[in-house]
Amino acid sequence: KDLAAAGAGRERAKRLYLRARNYGLRGLEARHPGFEKLLRSNPAVAVPVANKPDVHLLYWTAASWAASISLAKDSPDAIADLPLAAALIDRALALDAAFDHGAIHSFLITFELARPGAGPDAVAKARQHFALAVGLSCGNQAGPYVALAENVSVKEQNAAEFKALLEKALAVKVDARPEWRLVNTLMQRRAKWLLGRMDDLILPALPAETAKPK
Repeated sequence: KDLAAAGAGRERAKRLYLRARNYGLRGLEARHPGFEKLLRSNPAVAVPVANKPDVHLLYWTAASWAASISLAKDSPDAIADLPLAAALIDRALALDAAFDHGAIHSFLITFELARPGAGPDAVAKARQHFALAVGLSCGNQAGPYVALAENVSVKEQNAAEFKALLEKALAVKVDARPEWRLVNTLMQRRAKWLLGRMDDLILPALPAETAKPK
C-alpha cells in the first residue's frame, strides 16, 4: 500500500540481518582466530574447524546472512556471498541435525531452493527437511508449514497443499510452548497473509479440454 514505507522497511531489515551476521562472524572469530578470512577465501577449508559447541553461531550466522542476501538480490556482491552462508549451514547440519528442535531443517526448507547449484532434487530435499522439522518440533511450530507452503506449494502451483499447510500452521497452539509463542504468532500472521493472497500466488486450474467429436 505504501511503496516508500515498504522499501524503508526492507532496508532496515537488511541492516539488522547484516548486524546479526557480523555478531555471528565475530563469535566464530573469537573461538577460531582467522576464521572469517579463511571462510571468505576457502569455505571448504574453513568450516571443518567449527565444532559442535559452535552450532548456534553457525546456524544464526547463516540464517541472518541468507536473509540479508534475500533482500539484496540486485547486488552481485551480496549474492556472491551465498556459498558462504551455505557452507556454514551445511556444517551446522553435519554437526547437530537436531539442533533447537529442527531449526536447521526448517531453515533448509527454503534454502534448498535458493542455494548455489540447486538441482532438480531441490524440492524433494525441501520436503525431507520439512518432515524432519515437523517431527523434531512435534508439530508445535508453525514455521515449517509456512515455509513449505510459500516456497514449494507455490512453486508447484499446488493450491490444495498450500491451503492445507497454512491451515495446519494456524492450528498450532501458540501457548503450548511459551518459548515459541512469539515466532509462532508471527508465522501465523504470515499464514493468514498468504491465505488472503492465494489467488495472486496460485493460478486457477485450467478447465479440462472438451473432447472434440470425431
